[in-house]
Amino acid sequence: MYRMRVHFIAIGGAVMHNLAIALHLKGYSVTGSDDEIFEPSRSRLLKYGLLPSKWGWDPDLITKDVDTVILGMHAKSDNPELIKAHELGLKIMSFPEYLYEQTKDKKRIVIAGSHGKTTTTAMIMHVFRVLGIKFDFMVGSQIDGFETMVGLSDEAELAVFEGDEYLTSPIDRRPKFHLYMPDIAVLNGIAWDHMNVFPTMENYVDQFRIFVEKISPGGMLIYFDGDEEVKRISLAAGNHIKKIPYKIHGHFQNKTGFYAATHNRVVQLKIFGEHNMQNLSAAHEVCKAVGVTEDGFYEAIKSFEGTSKRLQKIKETGNIIIYLDFAHSPSKVKASVEAIAARYPGRDIIVCLELHTFSSLNSEFLPLYKGTLSPATAAFVYFNPHAIEMKKLEDLSKEAVYEAFGGDNLTVYDSSQKMFGFIKEQAWKCPVYLFMSSGDFDGFDISSLTE
Repeated sequence: MYRMRVHFIAIGGAVMHNLAIALHLKGYSVTGSDDEIFEPSRSRLLKYGLLPSKWGWDPDLITKDVDTVILGMHAKSDNPELIKAHELGLKIMSFPEYLYEQTKDKKRIVIAGSHGKTTTTAMIMHVFRVLGIKFDFMVGSQIDGFETMVGLSDEAELAVFEGDEYLTSPIDRRPKFHLYMPDIAVLNGIAWDHMNVFPTMENYVDQFRIFVEKISPGGMLIYFDGDEEVKRISLAAGNHIKKIPYKIHGHFQNKTGFYAATHNRVVQLKIFGEHNMQNLSAAHEVCKAVGVTEDGFYEAIKSFEGTSKRLQKIKETGNIIIYLDFAHSPSKVKASVEAIAARYPGRDIIVCLELHTFSSLNSEFLPLYKGTLSPATAAFVYFNPHAIEMKKLEDLSKEAVYEAFGGDNLTVYDSSQKMFGFIKEQAWKCPVYLFMSSGDFDGFDISSLTE
């Protein structure tokens, strides 16, 4: 029996290494290369025997018997393996192209928006898994109950993808979600992000308009009715698709927990926050669209615990609670801070944000963060001058960051060591810590704060 042979250029990426593992589990012959691989990618590739034996690029790995070369965003256009693949006339694809190719005969559900993509996708996956519905998937975070962030099979008739608007590959400058051609699309909110790629808000919004145009004839657009940009794009879309608006799901909280509520049921949840109730509404509409019953959905969603680094509780001991969150854009930061403040009224809310992305380290983008940390008792913003230098951005001053965020509760640091030293010295009575970053605060062990 012939085994498809696939080679990954830049196999260490979050989705790339998961796709490599998924194809390995499917019985494909998989090889890969990269110039550096970090955890958890490294351990997971090692577990499946897919970790490259050496770092760097090796054109000798590219031979005529390779069926497909999958190119990661981390590789550059002058990559020697990529050049060799071109010379041999091999089939070269980005991972979004490859995912579409693998699922083109299935009903594809694509979750898009500046925020909530990962959680909404994870909610749908969780419900499907609990109810025994077979499906392929790709999601941007590790989720309990799933070995990988990518799953491909021959049996599934549905595919659920997180639709990221970032670029596809070094040789394909289209946003990833333009390649998935959804049958059911979700648009959950639009707030300017990725300033280094989409230099204006208008240019960024346009990518979502194009995404909506990619919905297959007779398909469905499920859109958040509370976002003016989303609403404008959705209402302007052609009548060849069905349009379903949704609002933030009914909810309340008390001393016993956080609850989703409808006119005829109340369901206790393991997640919380108004933004998660928006995500839950989107997931609910998708599940209804593929035939999941109301009873089935609410019974399944009760056990959903969220995803890694999305308001993830990493420690609770004594009177201290610590949350970790991937939030980095202004809209995500605002939603996460408000969710924590609302969930723990009367407690000291200590918020710490690392500016790590191109956009967040850009002085023109920074004013969009104005007031996002104001619900906190004490707020700390950290940036690493070395990261600014590496990204070839203009120098940023602590004064400029302070001015952009505003608020009497704010302290700005350009040394993580000094910041965490100060935080450890404080004597808040019942603190709830919220650490937000798409980086890692220079490797600081956040859970050590409970000591």
